[in-house]
Amino acid sequence: MTIEEQLIEYAKQGKLLTHKCTKCGYLHLSTAYYCLKCGSQGFEDVILDGVGSIATYTIITVAPAGFEKYTPYAFVVLQLDNTDLRISGFMAGIATPEDLPIGTRAHITGFEDGCGIIIKKQ
Repeated sequence: MTIEEQLIEYAKQGKLLTHKCTKCGYLHLSTAYYCLKCGSQGFEDVILDGVGSIATYTIITVAPAGFEKYTPYAFVVLQLDNTDLRISGFMAGIATPEDLPIGTRAHITGFEDGCGIIIKKQ
């Protein structure tokens, strides 16, 4: 199974596949090939709960072709708990900033082709 396929399968379980450098312990998203801290190529898989707080987002009210059925929605950045990692994802039903204050608790709930990682408020 490819890293992308593994990432999708874990996202469907509400988890996030990450890589931990075996030399310095720095945590990376699973798409890293070199450690950003020490340059090493050695990694071990670490599975995190996909839980955190909304760091920022963009609300989409005029969707590109193919996304009309989801409008309005937000493209969000989730700051994962107890890490420096942030991951982006799709959150449906967000029409105004009042719907999603910065810092709102959220979690990964799945993966959908065309949308990517699905994130929902807790």
